[in-house]
Amino acid sequence: MSNDKPLVGIILGSKSDAPDFEGCKEMLEKFGVPYEFVTHSAHRNPDDVREWAVSAESRGLRVIIAGAGKAAALGGVVASHTPLPVIAVPMKTSDLGGMDSLLSTVQMPTGVPLACVAINGTKNAAILATQILGTAIPEYRDAIVAYKRELAGA
Repeated sequence: MSNDKPLVGIILGSKSDAPDFEGCKEMLEKFGVPYEFVTHSAHRNPDDVREWAVSAESRGLRVIIAGAGKAAALGGVVASHTPLPVIAVPMKTSDLGGMDSLLSTVQMPTGVPLACVAINGTKNAAILATQILGTAIPEYRDAIVAYKRELAGA
């Protein structure tokens, strides 16, 4: 599946968060989910974020994972420009340990919902994205079923 068109888009607000997303990419690869990975700041280059989000569906993406810290506006900005489900990953920060990111992420206005995983919960974001894909693509549902069996030690 690695040569297939990406189904999941991962967007980060800062290159400094990229090492924390290795677990996310590993989980998607474990499940055979093709993805793309970009960095665009909602505050520093909002036009790039808008362009990427608006074109996401036409490029074949089905789910978006957005990781951002501090004000953590990225997930909400992306969600405002696409009908696709967006999973936010609030990132741990040096100032408030990620609580700032978490609260910025979960306090979205009506009409711009985000799914939200734990602070630095990049692996869970990948698992949730695969579960969403699995509602329409049986191979991803099967991959999640197998993973849950693996977790249970079966």
